Order: sequence, then C-alpha cells, then structure tokens
Amino acid sequence: MRGAFGKPQGTVARVNIGQTLISLRCKEQHMAAATEALRRAKMKFPGRQKIYPSRNWGFTKFPKAIYEEWRESKKLTPCGAHARYNADHGPLSNWKKIHAN
Repeated sequence: MRGAFGKPQGTVARVNIGQTLISLRCKEQHMAAATEALRRAKMKFPGRQKIYPSRNWGFTKFPKAIYEEWRESKKLTPCGAHARYNADHGPLSNWKKIHAN
C-alpha cells in the first residue's frame, strides 16, 4: 500500500501550459546534437513537449542579425548571459563613456 491515505511520494514541480522547461544555448554548428539531446530528454517528462529553436542571440531578447549589428555600433553592451540596450537619449556623459573605446 504505497500510496495509501494520500501520502506524498516525492517532490514535483507545478508547470503551466506553455512554460519553458529546459533552455539550452549552443553554437550553430552544434544545433543538430543539441536538438537530439533535447528530443531524448523530453521522453523523460510526462505529457507532450515541443522543441523550439530560438531566433534570438543566446538568452537575450534580441534577434541574431540585429544583435551583431547593434553590438558593432555600440547600441548593445554585453552583460554576462544577456545584453543591455543603450538608448540614444540621456546624458551626453553616458554616451561618451560608451563610445570612448
């Protein structure tokens, strides 16, 4: 009588529909291997999971083409795993600090 009287069996996570379960970042050359690894990993979860390759650069919110373009023009500052957008307005001293290099 393992599950008698509604006793807990283990620890679980509450997941909403459409919620991201696993996020993976890799180079373009390793995309096929990463997709295969995620396909095998999704078999371990109950229910149906989908694999969506992102159009964004890494874990940022910027698309790949725009990221490279804005990074060269110093509109983006790399900040760890994400990037910070440098707006065109604000104090002139901030602009000078960014474009000093």
